Amino acid sequence: MRKTTLLKNLILDREILVMPGAYDATSARIIEKAGFKAVTIGGYPASACLLGKPDLSLLTLPEMVNHTRNIVEAVDIPVFADGDTGHGGTLNVMRTVREFEKAGAAGMFIEDQLFPKRCGHMEGKQVIEVDEMIAKIKAAVDARMDSDFVIMARTDALGVYGIDDAIERANKYREAGADLIFVEAPTTKEQMFRITHEINAPTKAIQIEGGKTPMLTVKELEEIGYSVVVYPITALYAAAWAVKQVMDELMTKGTTINFMDRMIHFHDFNELMDLTNLRKKESSFYDSLNR
Repeated sequence: MRKTTLLKNLILDREILVMPGAYDATSARIIEKAGFKAVTIGGYPASACLLGKPDLSLLTLPEMVNHTRNIVEAVDIPVFADGDTGHGGTLNVMRTVREFEKAGAAGMFIEDQLFPKRCGHMEGKQVIEVDEMIAKIKAAVDARMDSDFVIMARTDALGVYGIDDAIERANKYREAGADLIFVEAPTTKEQMFRITHEINAPTKAIQIEGGKTPMLTVKELEEIGYSVVVYPITALYAAAWAVKQVMDELMTKGTTINFMDRMIHFHDFNELMDLTNLRKKESSFYDSLNR
């Protein structure tokens, strides 16, 4: 089954799809090995990983596509990508879709923020006109080569104009052809319930540690009616915390010996990177010469 079709089926399944966010290829491998069925990569962790900068539209399309391609190559599960604002107008959106599709992503989203955008849980967001976003969605749908390549429309209108406007936009985006809808940054369970019950489409929730949206269990989100839940920066935050702790340990004590029980070791990390299987594959080409 194509990864695009698999992702679409997972979204439409009765069970909620839990999709953690990777910040690089290694974190994507860890997510896959933990048993998750799909992985996502967002601009926030990619900006942090590649640039050491916040999510302020600093990443270019080629940088994000290449980062996504590396993650796709590292795992066998579907990868869902961040198309930002589409990187321009409708023609730019078409190229964005095609580039992510060629990179092997199973789907992507575009959002209705005004460029330069910012993280959806930051203040000072602005959104474009509804008709402009509808045109972008239609362009995205038209550009995809695989009809199962998932196009998600994200609206940040809730934080600008309120929940009613966000729901109205979301339904129009669905009518324009979006497969999945994401209303960014609801602040109450009541808003989340309205999103899942008043939008005629599969909907996605997001869980950001320290963000604006209530932190709920996967089961609670499923009961509210969400089809997908994403944890976009959980891995990044956990990794940053762990690196900070071990570097503080090294700076103050001059050794990491007392931190050994809180890190992966040489052999286990090599196995995570699939070293044994790759070495066997490498040797097989030489072995065939001696037969």
